[in-house]
Amino acid sequence: MTRKSRQVTLSRASAAARAIVALTAVTTLSGCLDGTPFPISRSAFSSASEPVALGPSTSERTAEQSAVIADLRARRSVLTGDGPYAEIARGVIDHSAGTAQADLRVKRLTAKAKSRNWLPQIGPTLSLSRLGDMVAQMLVEQVLFDNGAKRAEREFAAADVEVAAVNLSVEMNDLVREGIGHYLSALKARDQAAVADRAVTRITDYDRIMRIRVEGGLSDMSEARVLRQKLSEMEARAASDRDAARSAIEQLQTMTTISVAELNGLDTIALPTALPEALGVKLAEGEQARAIAEAKLARAGHLPRLAATGTIGEGGSDIGLTLGTDQLLGFGTGDQLAAIAATEEAAAARVEKARRDSLSKVTELRAKLTALEAKDARDAEVTRQTGASLEMFTEQYRMGRRTLMELVNMYESYAAMERDQVGLKYDIARIKLEIAREHGILVDGSRI
Repeated sequence: MTRKSRQVTLSRASAAARAIVALTAVTTLSGCLDGTPFPISRSAFSSASEPVALGPSTSERTAEQSAVIADLRARRSVLTGDGPYAEIARGVIDHSAGTAQADLRVKRLTAKAKSRNWLPQIGPTLSLSRLGDMVAQMLVEQVLFDNGAKRAEREFAAADVEVAAVNLSVEMNDLVREGIGHYLSALKARDQAAVADRAVTRITDYDRIMRIRVEGGLSDMSEARVLRQKLSEMEARAASDRDAARSAIEQLQTMTTISVAELNGLDTIALPTALPEALGVKLAEGEQARAIAEAKLARAGHLPRLAATGTIGEGGSDIGLTLGTDQLLGFGTGDQLAAIAATEEAAAARVEKARRDSLSKVTELRAKLTALEAKDARDAEVTRQTGASLEMFTEQYRMGRRTLMELVNMYESYAAMERDQVGLKYDIARIKLEIAREHGILVDGSRI
């Protein structure tokens, strides 16, 4: 063996010895951390028997195999057929250019890139030699063991896609809810304006009779002024309702590609008996998976990482091993690792809170829906009876048993009752719309 070859062999042996000493030192120092021996238990993140593979494993969850995304895609819209609701939904979605769609595309491309992060990486390096020369080389690195960091990166990217997909579903359902909400507001204002217009016609007739009575000395000017004020108030109410209807239609028109001026009539929203899980819960589940993956990645940063490196270029070629950790050890490392281990419990608690909040909100909405449906049926009967009483009151006025102002006051009460009653069906439709939005069934999952 020549002297030069012996030097190369000794150099490689020395490097291997230094790697072993470094690994021993890291293990020994970590064992001194209070309550946090190395390696840390992975029970908080995965099964103890699960291997920490560098490359993708058969059980690894990917963005394309995500249960969250599969659940979103399986959802079917309750806005079926060719009714006005479905037409508005299609127009609003086709017109939208939301940020959630772009964000989902970015997340999917990122996840696709991260799916190959276990392959070797290559890049140029520049260094200054002892003689002052600039040496350019090409560096190739292949991670051999990283305590699950690469897998955690892939899981984080896949969970990021889930969160972006849920956000897209939330955005699309919100847009449809907003568009149909404007439509319902327009219909409600139109119907109430029609009630107000009928009242204006009726009170105008009463005002004509009052002027005749004043001219004949049967009534004084104070009654005429009161009646004129009631007429002005009713005209203002009718104008306000027409303005509200026009404004709602204009707002809806800005959200869609279709012409909405000719749309008319209520559509039915048949809520399924078994509703899918609320979008808020699905979002919390996606964020839970992302938080756990982030915790795995943070944990791996405190554990040893072994990589093979090779360089080739102007200064020659070399192959070696590098051993180390991404995070330096310190007196607070034990607490950092304990906080990382508690991430899964905290994320699970957030999911449960989201589930409770959603259940509470939907329960409240259903209670309001039941109350409004009962009120609609009750008020419809009361309005019918009041209308019949008004006809009797009118006959009594013609017979001289009631005064004109008594009749005017009676009709004013009836008109106010009718105006409130015609708006209840739109309030009921709005609550059904909100329940469907909460569960993400205003838009077909195939649109995501």
